[in-house]
Amino acid sequence: MATRDEVLELLKTVKAPTGEDIVSAGVVRALGVAETGVRFVLEVPPSQGDAWKPVKEQAEAVLKAANVGNVNVALTAEGPPPSLGAKPKPKPQGPQAIPGIASVVAIASGKGGVGKSTVSANIACALAQMGRKVGLLDADVYGPSQPRMLGVSGRPASPDGKTILPLRNHGVTMMSLGLMINDGEAAVWRGPMLMGALQQMLMQVQWGALDVLIVDLPPGTGDVQMTLAQKTQVAGAVVVSTPQDVALIDARRGINMFEKMNVPILGMIENMSTHICSNCGHEEHVFGHGGVKAEAEKLGVPLLAEVPLDLQIRLAADGGAPIVVSQPDSPQAQAFHKVAQALVDAGVA
Repeated sequence: MATRDEVLELLKTVKAPTGEDIVSAGVVRALGVAETGVRFVLEVPPSQGDAWKPVKEQAEAVLKAANVGNVNVALTAEGPPPSLGAKPKPKPQGPQAIPGIASVVAIASGKGGVGKSTVSANIACALAQMGRKVGLLDADVYGPSQPRMLGVSGRPASPDGKTILPLRNHGVTMMSLGLMINDGEAAVWRGPMLMGALQQMLMQVQWGALDVLIVDLPPGTGDVQMTLAQKTQVAGAVVVSTPQDVALIDARRGINMFEKMNVPILGMIENMSTHICSNCGHEEHVFGHGGVKAEAEKLGVPLLAEVPLDLQIRLAADGGAPIVVSQPDSPQAQAFHKVAQALVDAGVA
């Protein structure tokens, strides 16, 4: 296996159209070096796509000659068709369905830290327990946590260098950027690379036949959310929030974004709704209570569940077996089973 430094030295032998090497030119982005091979992005201006195609081919040839394994180089700019007389391929109009996947459901939040990923993992496992064929896409590219929550490790295989084979646990087929980068490594990516990564994980992963693909989105209203809504047919979104006003303000922004993108809101979930002391049984509303219910009523969407703030939910997620798997009959798990049933009743799972 080549090291990152060795790969960079090889790439320094490839010249950019400007005359300097591509590493010094600063166009090599998202470099990943693994046992299976090397992948990176050449980030260049859209107007220079044609000039950089030979550079991309040379970079691929240099790495393949060094036997580094599979080589995957993406060019962020592509030029016009090589023949002006050729009939251009028609571009897809509007959001497209993913072959083999009946429904795509987005799990979103306006702000971080409200437990959206924990909710996503538990809903996916609850649907799998109901006999549904479920996929889970961890699209939170800056903070991928699903490999830990589902107890999955190792790198996905790619037999042909194009199709990615996802991993599976607890009856859920899962793909995450966290499986593609080293532990502790940050994904320092901008818009085009984010959109390219999401498109790869949606369209180049061998999901198989699924009843539903749960997409765990990053917080906010950025590139990933917009790309998903614009490129993919999304059956609907579930918005997760804690009860306090600060979280609800951001949740409203997320709902507004989905409305503008013509994505239906399937409902809201109030997470960390209440806390019951394990010693005395006293119930306390740490973050307030009822805020999400009131907001859901105001918007005319269902309140799918009120999930308690409970230590066992956190321990189960950190241990790689969500609460619906480790303690399926517990009161905590029933909240997630309620959401799963609501999605089935809505015809999206």
